[in-house]
Amino acid sequence: MLEPLLPKGKKPGRPTTWARRQLIDGIRFRVRTGVPWRDLTAEYGSWGRAYDLFRRWQRDGTWHRIFTELQAPADAKELIAWDINIDSNVVRAHQHAAGARKKGGAAEGAARRRHRQAG
Repeated sequence: MLEPLLPKGKKPGRPTTWARRQLIDGIRFRVRTGVPWRDLTAEYGSWGRAYDLFRRWQRDGTWHRIFTELQAPADAKELIAWDINIDSNVVRAHQHAAGARKKGGAAEGAARRRHRQAG
């Protein structure tokens, strides 16, 4: 299902050292697990070659095109649930936002400043 969506090679020439399938499997492994590129095992080919393929296809929009072409039929068959869930459990304030004045408020502070200026 994925093979017809992949770009074809541009020119014949020297045979590749790593099969494209190996590199794509390596890219999928890296995206799924989050390991650094350099930690890809040799079964997926050279990590540098896998990264180069990933970046090239990212820059020219190949990954986006593959994604949308795979998503469209699934969406047409209503296999995708488009629910949105926003979790606002943790809302952090800036570190300087903590620790307001304990005694009095803004009005009392303004009155003190006016008193000092008048005296």
